[in-house]
Amino acid sequence: MRKLRIVLTILTLVIIALAVYLLYILNIIPHRKYTNEDFGIATYISMLDKDGDGVDDQTDILQNVRAYIATNPEYKSKYYAGGYPDDGYGVCTDVVAQGLLHAGYDLQQLVNEDIAAHPDMYEVEKADPNIDFRRVRNLLVYFKNHAISLTTDVMEIEQWQGGDIIVFKKHIGIVSDKRNKNGVPFIIHHANPYQKHYEEDILENREDIVGHFRIS
Repeated sequence: MRKLRIVLTILTLVIIALAVYLLYILNIIPHRKYTNEDFGIATYISMLDKDGDGVDDQTDILQNVRAYIATNPEYKSKYYAGGYPDDGYGVCTDVVAQGLLHAGYDLQQLVNEDIAAHPDMYEVEKADPNIDFRRVRNLLVYFKNHAISLTTDVMEIEQWQGGDIIVFKKHIGIVSDKRNKNGVPFIIHHANPYQKHYEEDILENREDIVGHFRIS
């Protein structure tokens, strides 16, 4: 009987440990955040100020993304006649679009113009400005054409800066100015309706990164 209690106790502890680990990996349990200063990394300041508001583009994009997620948008994929969601809903591409919009970059217009100029580069049968800029595959092409391409190796930590854009095979987000204990940055993104936090430590667990860009 005593041996059985010991075995049950051990099994209980193992289950608890696995549950805590899973909750941590899924970012349900918040991860400790570090800054560039903790790793001796200089914060990148862009020489550009597209909208002339006195805030450089890199900082502007990051600040705008934080302002957007502070509205707690709910996840839902739907079509909007005006392009930009206006009802409190959104998807991953809207995080990027909102960050750039208020820094002076209207992705709806820019992507539409690029599709018209380079239709052979895009998988678009019939252009629709209201939705084309909200598709990950189109944004990947656009940023390859018009932004600085950077490393996709997450361990080259000094090459990653808050305000950068990261593209996965079927997802997209903005690089945070916060980092994990290894110096790998958090990502600000909107992945699904069940996501607890918009800013998450996910990069070391992803093997589907296809692009890392900086507005130029």
